[in-house]
Order: sequence, then structure tokens, then C-alpha cells
Amino acid sequence: MSTSTKAPLISIGPRVRKSPFFDSTLRAGAAAFTIYNQTYLPASYGDNVADYWSLVNDVTLWDVTCQRQIEVTGPDAFRFVQFLTPRDMSKCAVGQCQYMVLTNEAGGIINDAVLLRVEEGRFWLSPGDGDTLWWVMGVAVNSGMDVHVVEPDVSPLQLQGPKSPHVARDLFGDWALQLKYYWLRETILDGIPLVVSRTGWSGELGYEIYLRDGQYGEQLWDRIMEAGKPYNIAPIAPSTIRSVEGGLLSYRSDITLDDNPFTIGMGRFVDFSQPEDFIGKAALQKIQDEGPARRLVGIEIGGDPLATPNEDFWDIVVDGEKRGHVTRCVFSPRLEKNIGWANVPTSLSDVGTALVVENRDGNRPATVCDAPWFPAQTRIPDELKSQA
Repeated sequence: MSTSTKAPLISIGPRVRKSPFFDSTLRAGAAAFTIYNQTYLPASYGDNVADYWSLVNDVTLWDVTCQRQIEVTGPDAFRFVQFLTPRDMSKCAVGQCQYMVLTNEAGGIINDAVLLRVEEGRFWLSPGDGDTLWWVMGVAVNSGMDVHVVEPDVSPLQLQGPKSPHVARDLFGDWALQLKYYWLRETILDGIPLVVSRTGWSGELGYEIYLRDGQYGEQLWDRIMEAGKPYNIAPIAPSTIRSVEGGLLSYRSDITLDDNPFTIGMGRFVDFSQPEDFIGKAALQKIQDEGPARRLVGIEIGGDPLATPNEDFWDIVVDGEKRGHVTRCVFSPRLEKNIGWANVPTSLSDVGTALVVENRDGNRPATVCDAPWFPAQTRIPDELKSQA
């Protein structure tokens, strides 16, 4: 926890990208930004707890253009995408999305992403924070495959919260309520070309709306905000509280290059039986056979409510020795307790294991617990459809 009393300012300049929605977020009250994938990302609209409740109870709109898309096309596009990930992508149909991790030759995670199969030979990778575009381009150079890798003019928004299906229906029609979880549809709204998917990083019902022409940024933002007024829509930043509660992991925080899919509980996405090869296959087979040395676990942290999420990795100490670190932690308003995620040796990963969290303000007791605390909401209820 930082002891500073005043948040530092962030300089705005041409070296870092502005999204097509940047001016709209300023008008909407964005009070702080961070830099994510070399792009300005709204980090707060002034009251992150109030924004959390808007997400949990109503509907919210986020600028997440920082999810800079990576487009893979060409005759070998599918085989190349499969080479990047240990997950078997053979069942990913046109119009479907899949979560994936990208691994290096040692099995370390380069990044995680949502893959969108927009056309038979056109894939978009929507990654976390990292230079994934350069990795994918580099792999393509010596792959021997006929593929083309570019960053397209695609800028996503997230429409998230239990009332998001109402807003989506009012914008796009009844098909928005019938769209299955992790599926997408191309559409046009008021002449604006879009891809709409039933995905998101909130743990709540939601959609991602991918703008395919940046010149329409302000027009699209205003159109969605207007449609959301009857449902109490609020512009917010990605909610750290809700993502921690729901186990929505963050690259560079919960996931790093030192981690592998088994460390972070994503072993189910490693398929050694698939016919195609993938980067890191031999290393991951060895890790599976021997068992991962470390695990990412949920923890409950004692003491007074945390005023803010941790700004640094806090040490996990057992018997006076550093054994791991807290990746992210928050005070959960719904649970009324401090919760978080910690990277620890497998020997300390059992539920009930006592730990000590150490930071510059002192020590706090912690316990490994069952997590996530709130499961993802993936199904639009029938009664919600009838009310829309």
C-alpha cells in the first residue's frame, strides 16, 4: 500500500495512443488514466466503489481500446493460431470466441487473450497488457506458414452489467438476447461497422462492441450512452474489485512470463492430444508430468479494510521466510472482507493454509481459501428476456 497522500499525474502526449473514445471519456468524467498496451486506459471516474456497484447492479460502459487487436489472415491462419496456443482450437467455429494462453518454448505465458474467429481465415486476438503483436509477428517470420499479421482499425468497448442485455437489445434488436456466450456477430449500427460479442472482463453479463472504423468513436459512445439512460448506465474503468472477486486474471499482475498454464489454474486449456504442434509443448508436458512448482491461490487477508488495491507485489512470509507474493488484493464491499490472489509454492496452496502478508505498513494474517468468490454470470435469464 502506498503511503503517498496525492496520486501522481500522468502526462498526455503523442507517444502514447489515444483511443477513438478518448475525448468521450474525458467528457464523461474520467479522472485518472493508466497506460496499457501503449494506450491510455481510463483508470477511474472518481469513485471506484460507486462504479463497482453500477457494474454489479445496473450497466456500465468501458473504453478498452487498449486491447489492441492482432489480426491473423491467410491460407494458414488457423494452423498458425493453433501453433501459438496449447488449447485445441479445432472446435472454434466461424462466429465463435475462445479464451487462450500464448506460451513460449519454456511453457511460460507470453500473454492471454480472447480469440475471435470473424471469418474462416480471419482471426482477431484480443490480448492483455504486453507486446503480443511483436511476438506474433516474430513467430510468423520463421513459421513457414502463409499468414499475414497486422493490427487492424478495431477499437473495443465493453458494455457490462446485469442490465446490459436490455441496452444491447435496444441498440441491435432481439438477436442480441439470443447471442450465445462467447459467440459474435457482425452488424452495422447507424452506418457504423461493428462486431458484437458476448464476452467481457467483468464477471457480469455483458458484451464487447468492436468498432471497425475509428472515425466513428464519439458517435458510437454517445449512441450507447443514450440507449443506456433508461437503465442507469455509467461510464467506468475496468473494475479491479469485481475482477479479483471473479478470478478474472490480469496479465503482468496475476500472470507473468514466469508462470505457466498449470500455475494459474488453466491446465484444462492444455491439450497434448491435438494433432497440431504448438510452442512449448515439450516443456508443458514435463511440467504436467512433474506437477507445477507454484500455484496461484485465493486468499483472505485480515486487518482493517484495504483503502486501495495494492500498488506493489506484497511479500508472502512463512516462518520468517519470503515464499511468494500477493498479485492483487482489494476490499470487497459485498463480502465485507479483504481478498486477493497470491503466487505461492504448491506446498502452501491447500485451502486453510495460514500465511503472513508483509508490506511497508506492517504484517497482516492471511489464509488460503476457495476462490473465485463470485462465479461469472454467463446466461441471460429467460425472465430478463421477457422484460426487455
